[in-house]
Amino acid sequence: MPNFFQQITGLLRDPAPDFVFEITEAGIAWARPSLGLPPSFEPLEPGILAVSPLTDNVLKPDALADVIRRITNTAVGRRKGSAVVILPDFCSRVTVLSFDKFPTDPAEQLSLVRFRMKKSVPFDVDSAVVSYHAQPSSGKNNKVDVVVALAALEIVARYEAAFRAAGLHPGCVTTASLAMADLTVTQGITLLSRLAGRHLSVLVISGSTIKLARTVELLDVSADEVLSVLFPTLAYIEDELGSVANRLNLIGFEQAGRIPDWVSELQIPVEPLGPRFGAPTGLNAGVLGYLESIKAGGSKAA
Repeated sequence: MPNFFQQITGLLRDPAPDFVFEITEAGIAWARPSLGLPPSFEPLEPGILAVSPLTDNVLKPDALADVIRRITNTAVGRRKGSAVVILPDFCSRVTVLSFDKFPTDPAEQLSLVRFRMKKSVPFDVDSAVVSYHAQPSSGKNNKVDVVVALAALEIVARYEAAFRAAGLHPGCVTTASLAMADLTVTQGITLLSRLAGRHLSVLVISGSTIKLARTVELLDVSADEVLSVLFPTLAYIEDELGSVANRLNLIGFEQAGRIPDWVSELQIPVEPLGPRFGAPTGLNAGVLGYLESIKAGGSKAA
C-alpha cells in the first residue's frame, strides 16, 4: 500500500487512536482500530451539517456532539479518548503543487505553499489550517510534487469542538481523499473517483505518487455531470503523464452492486476495491483507507 495517510500525517510516530471517524452530511462512519472490527455507521438528521469550504459546516453543534457521544458512550468529564477525524473533501482543498525545487527548511516550505495557494482558494490562506507532504521526485524533470491539504481555520475548529464536547481529543484531522488513497494499488496509473452525496472527489495516482486531486460539487448527480469531470481528468493523464489510466476505482457509484452503464464510455478497466472490511462506499471510504494504512504500517492497533 502507498501509505499516503501516514506520509502526510506522520501517523506512525503516534499510538493508534481510540476511534476513527469519517463525517459526511448523511452521517458518521466510525471504527475502533484496536478491536479490528468493520466500521459502523450512525446517520445524522438533515440540517445538522451543510458541507462548504466557505461557511460554517456545523449548523447544530450540540446535536453533532450528541451523536458522537452516543457512538462513544463517553461522558464529558471522563478521561478523554483520542480520535482521528476525517472531514468531507468539499469543506477543504486538497491539491498537488509542482516545484522545480522545494526548500528543506519547514518554515520556508510552509511559506512557499501558502504563497502558491493564495489565489486558488476562496478563503484566507494565511489563517488556514495547512498540511503538506513532499512526495519523492519522479519522472525525467525531477520536479517535486507536493500534496497540500488546507481548510479555513473556523471550519476545522467547529468540527473539532463537537468532538471535544463529546469527551474526545481529535489528535489528527485529515480529509477523505487523503485517507482513502491507501485503498489503491501502487502499479501503473489509477483514477480513483468517489461520490459522496453531491460531491465528487477525483485522485490520479501514479505508482505511489498522487499527481492530481480535486473535489467538485455537482449540479445534479447524473452521468453527464460525472463524465464532465472524468473526461478532462483522463485528458490530463494523457497530456501530463504521457500515458493512459490503467484502472478505474469507483466508490459510492454502485447501486445494488452494479457498475454504472456510463463507465464504458471511459474505456478504462474497472477494478473493484476489496479491503479487509469489504467494499468501500461513499460514506466510509476514508475510514477503510485509514484502517488499511495502519495495517500496512504495522500499527500497534493490530
